Amino acid sequence: MKIPFTLPRQVWFAAFGVALLIAFAWLATTSGPLAPIKVTVTRVTTGEVAPALSGIGTVEARRAYLIGPTAAGRVRSVLVDVGDSVKAGQLLAEMDPVDLDKRVASAVAATERGRSAVTTAEAQVQDAKSRQALAASEVRRYVDLGKKNFVSQSVVDTKLQQQQSADAQLTAAESALVSARHDLARLEAEREAAQQQRGNIRLLVPVDGVVTSRDAEPGSTVIAGQSILKLEDPASLWVTVRLDQGRSAGLRAGLPAEITLRSRPGKALAGKVARVEPISDSVTEERIAQVAFDTLPPGVTSNEMADVTLHLPGVSDALIVPNASLHYRGAQAGVWLRSDGRLRFVPVKTGATGLDGKVQIVEGLRAGDEVVVYSERELNDDSRIKVVDAVAGAAK
Repeated sequence: MKIPFTLPRQVWFAAFGVALLIAFAWLATTSGPLAPIKVTVTRVTTGEVAPALSGIGTVEARRAYLIGPTAAGRVRSVLVDVGDSVKAGQLLAEMDPVDLDKRVASAVAATERGRSAVTTAEAQVQDAKSRQALAASEVRRYVDLGKKNFVSQSVVDTKLQQQQSADAQLTAAESALVSARHDLARLEAEREAAQQQRGNIRLLVPVDGVVTSRDAEPGSTVIAGQSILKLEDPASLWVTVRLDQGRSAGLRAGLPAEITLRSRPGKALAGKVARVEPISDSVTEERIAQVAFDTLPPGVTSNEMADVTLHLPGVSDALIVPNASLHYRGAQAGVWLRSDGRLRFVPVKTGATGLDGKVQIVEGLRAGDEVVVYSERELNDDSRIKVVDAVAGAAK
């Protein structure tokens, strides 16, 4: 009779434990924390980079005007409202003249009185000249008679004194005329000043434009320089755009631009950089540029937001990698270079960057080098990797 062989229970438990360890080790090395990190790679190629700058801007008017009085007063009338189109020279509003009309009338009367004084002084000069001429003629005649002893010397002296008196009267009359003319010039200046003050209470349009704000109503009291109306020249609308200082290399006037208004998403409008502001914003670390429309679209409004893209000159024959392949150790940019199945972090110097994700490599790589684009976890020099076509939930 054959006795069946049975293994001890301890042996079965040991075999099960070994099998469990083998399964755990297989899972750990294939899909667990010890598994190779899945990555996607690409090769460094040579091509063209089309760099661009992008930023958010606000539609503003290059030429805007604040219309208000030059002296404190009460608003008499406001003739336009917000949204009205106005023409140069059109009356917008008028201030209460108070006593300006009486001042103008008084200045006009004083000027007329000054003109009369000048006329009187001119007549006195003519009279003094006639008297002086007559006295000079008599002196010549009596001097001649005195030489012939027909008259005494005392008579001749009297005529000489009359001539001196006539000369003095002529000098006084001419001086009075000069003074009268100076007074007339002063009075005319005062009249013009009064008329100018009267004209200043009529607020006129300096240029063609659109009323954008009405800040005071009839009966309101305003101070000198306070705005009653605000105007904008609609033909002067442009976009004030802010750009990151760190990415603003190459920014200059004349660059072509694409402007997408928030009210017209998906429709890019052509423009160009009209001006780059000489002062940047040190708080937000941004540079400021003014972008003008090539053709001003109808219906555009001030203070509307816009997305602006500026196109820089392209760079040809450049070493190119995807932007996703760049990593940073502190301020140093670099890539993970794959060579002979091993990884190595290589610092690089970058150049132009395109909106399509292409980055120019100036130093650090050669054409044909293989670099990591995406990885499922953070990499280091000792990481084991497995190249795949795509990585879900990739980490740069």
